[in-house]
Amino acid sequence: MEVGTFKSPSHSEGTVGGAATEKAGATAGAAAAVSDDGHLAGGDPDPFQWDTREGCEVRQILDRVADKWSLLVIALLDRRKLRFTQLRREIDGISQRMLTVTLRQLERDGLVERTVHAVVPPRVEYELTPLGGTLHTTIRSLVTWTEEHQNEIAAARASYDGRAALEDH
Repeated sequence: MEVGTFKSPSHSEGTVGGAATEKAGATAGAAAAVSDDGHLAGGDPDPFQWDTREGCEVRQILDRVADKWSLLVIALLDRRKLRFTQLRREIDGISQRMLTVTLRQLERDGLVERTVHAVVPPRVEYELTPLGGTLHTTIRSLVTWTEEHQNEIAAARASYDGRAALEDH
């Protein structure tokens, strides 16, 4: 498990040092300016509020839905049902085990529905639930943003790589 419990650097109970201590020190000054409803003095939401409330699972959910395999599965299941083998064929580089784990996690979170048809051999189909469909809209926005800014990102990477190469020599 990472420093801090529940993969959250802000959960420092039972941990020593590491990210939890650094974050606590870095945000200690801002903590006094946060109101009871989780907003900073200027009215803006505290960017760390979602990660510090006891029992908050936002970080865990984000870790799940934002990983590369989950994003691809959700994108592929948009408004259609697919069988396991179809998903595996469409997702380049995913192993059978990783696809199985990803689908189970998405099913557990209520984002994907698994339907087993009583035929021989068994036929299993996966589709997005209504909740998963709402997430697809968000993912589509992210993909659109990436497509619109890919040239800027490529230029920034090339610039960074050029500076890094000069610093190494």
